Amino acid sequence: MNTLHPTPELFTWEFATDPYPSYAWLRENSPVHWTTLPSGVEAWLVTRYSDARQALADQRLSKNPAHHAEDAAGKSRTGIPGERSANLMTHLLNIDPPDHTRLRRLVSKAFTPRRVAEFAPRVQELADELLDQFVAKGEADLIHEYAFPLPIYAICDLLGVPREDQDDFRDWAGMMIRHGGGPRGGVARSVKKIRNYLAELIHRKRETLGADGSEDDLISGLIRASDHGEHLTEEEAVAMCFVLLFAGFETTLNLIGNGALALMKNPAQRSLLQESLDRGETALLETGVEELLRFDGPVEMATWRYATEPLEIGGISIAVGDPVLVVLAAADRDPAKFDCPNTLDLARKDNPHLGYGHGIHYCIGAPLARLEGQTALATLLRRLPDLELAVAPEELRWRGGLIMRGLRVLPVAFTPRRA
Repeated sequence: MNTLHPTPELFTWEFATDPYPSYAWLRENSPVHWTTLPSGVEAWLVTRYSDARQALADQRLSKNPAHHAEDAAGKSRTGIPGERSANLMTHLLNIDPPDHTRLRRLVSKAFTPRRVAEFAPRVQELADELLDQFVAKGEADLIHEYAFPLPIYAICDLLGVPREDQDDFRDWAGMMIRHGGGPRGGVARSVKKIRNYLAELIHRKRETLGADGSEDDLISGLIRASDHGEHLTEEEAVAMCFVLLFAGFETTLNLIGNGALALMKNPAQRSLLQESLDRGETALLETGVEELLRFDGPVEMATWRYATEPLEIGGISIAVGDPVLVVLAAADRDPAKFDCPNTLDLARKDNPHLGYGHGIHYCIGAPLARLEGQTALATLLRRLPDLELAVAPEELRWRGGLIMRGLRVLPVAFTPRRA
């Protein structure tokens, strides 16, 4: 233990702005670290890459909050705010095999390479439509005008939410990220509205679903699978759709926002990427998005896990019921795994980052998120080649949540252009 430098203070606004020096201290001095979170819940933070990868795949660490040793009041402070009261607990982030295996198999059909490739033109259309709304102004907030609405509309299309209802989803999701660093009640109210809408939409689709299978959205697919013998309750269907929306929009929002900021702060790397795109090449875009996921990824910590039996991580004993949070942001800058981990290198080849997790809970929507991230960033660089920050980097503010890492706003300036 390094006694010359005290344990850094975690979860402050200063920490949210740049957590990486604190994570470097933890990796070196207390890689499996017991701490009290802002909610009052105590948990282990796992920060080294090797330990993180082990923990993510260790089936003795359950995703089911029922294994949490605290009382009901303590359990309610973990997970997504409002999901318990809204009866949304039976989703992929909260369950273990065999139910996890069954539900993941049902929803995985929406994220096959073929389905994602078919969705690419729609993602490009969304990126261009959103840019068209502000390119003539010469300034924008890239978060609320671009990075936020793009994945919202994309996931709504994937689920089968009618176009006329999608702006309501945008409003509810907006309330979730605006309240993400504050009282959980603000998020909980949005969660309840989304849950009620999804339950009604599933009911309407079930009544009108055609027998020919022409409706190929995800909700229709879940209903059809349930009607053909797969065991899927309405509660599970609603919870599944909810978590795809919740996990699907904020991760991609942060990937686009954090990625755009990293490119603007690293002009040499950005120039290399712009030049490769101008030549019609995509290889650097593909490796570049993987590097952005590693360097300052959208998910700071993997979602909650709970020990179902005594175990060791990094030589530290974990008791039954203890919550464990794997810090992806710390693991992905571990110098024991990555050369020059604090340097952005868009051409990095050996890059087994944990940005989308590892093991059976690896992010099911990762192929779609990669497509959205690549399309959004490439379209920005192509159409706004002189994009620059409109404020000093130290003026930017980050949302003070626990799991996600993302900017509140991202003011930019550029030469005005015709839509």
